[in-house]
Amino acid sequence: MSEATFYGVGVGPGDPELITLKALRLIKGASVVAYLANDEGSSQARAIAREAFVDQNTEQIEIPICMPMSTDRSLANKAYDEGAALIRQQLEAGHDVVFLCEGDPLFFGSFAYLLERLQGEFACQVVPGISSVNAAAAELKHPLTMLKESFVVVSGRHTDEQIRTALNDHDSVVIMKAGRARPRILTLLDATGRAEDAQYLEYIGRENQRIETDLAKLPREAGPYFSLFVVTPQERNSR
Repeated sequence: MSEATFYGVGVGPGDPELITLKALRLIKGASVVAYLANDEGSSQARAIAREAFVDQNTEQIEIPICMPMSTDRSLANKAYDEGAALIRQQLEAGHDVVFLCEGDPLFFGSFAYLLERLQGEFACQVVPGISSVNAAAAELKHPLTMLKESFVVVSGRHTDEQIRTALNDHDSVVIMKAGRARPRILTLLDATGRAEDAQYLEYIGRENQRIETDLAKLPREAGPYFSLFVVTPQERNSR
């Protein structure tokens, strides 16, 4: 096994000041930095971590992994295979590689797909980051759970029945990846009587952040990928 280490570093949901000191140190000192990028080469994770690249005294190698925006998992898997191969080359050469991951690396994180491809060959470490769930609660200034309340996280990619069950069976529900599923989620919130309990957020911690506490004002059309619903009881017994 190579002595080089593969690091998954969480950079948080969008606010550059929410990056941990450990993450900042590792990014600044890394020989190689990898991240997901779109077809134009733009990377949300690198943009969040931009302070780490200011006044760099060493020459870093950057590995942008182009990820197509598609629901076809075969395309995503191909991108992860190609990215893992590039990272493997650097690790075999003895270079530590830091992979930047939005939010937390192991919570709906892209790092997990690279980890499963590389962890049997190389030492791997994970630096946790602030997830969009925690950042959403902070922006709302609203507790996710209290006392005996149950809490569950689901995805907009889940079926209607799975989301309906979560809304009916749990006090607090966060629905991640709401984008394309937004009209369907709004319908399910109405059907379960939870619309009044719900608040909507997108692009948390970024300049284009949006918070909507009145879902009646939210268009029943697809929204951005980086969006979620926070559903919590209106009335709480905090004692």
